[in-house]
Amino acid sequence: QVELVESGGGSVQPGGSLRLSCAASDGFILHRHNIGWFRQVPGKEREGVSCISGSDDTTVYADSVKGRFTISRDSDKNTVYLQMNSLKPEDTAVYYCTSPIVAMTVQTMCNSRGYEYDYWGQGTQVTVSS
Repeated sequence: QVELVESGGGSVQPGGSLRLSCAASDGFILHRHNIGWFRQVPGKEREGVSCISGSDDTTVYADSVKGRFTISRDSDKNTVYLQMNSLKPEDTAVYYCTSPIVAMTVQTMCNSRGYEYDYWGQGTQVTVSS
């Protein structure tokens, strides 16, 4: 059973930074798969924030986070990160990491709502407020 576990969420003031981590259970090698960070606010659709390709390290970002967020991975630690800088109140959401089994481009992956993706973490809350 594949398990993805997010961590690193919390409460910060506008302009602050957080780094989210997504770790995988043994046997699921993150750098061999497309991995995405999605977020959801109650009452709104889930949206793709950033995705990284398992085949060629291509990364994509939602327009709302470009220049502020960076996705990366550490193969030795089997972990994918989302560095979030210059946080804004509108970044407040539950952040999830996810990976689909079906092959697709990271552009397609991040532009989807992702509900059909196979593996999801439990989510980590990010709150940006003064």
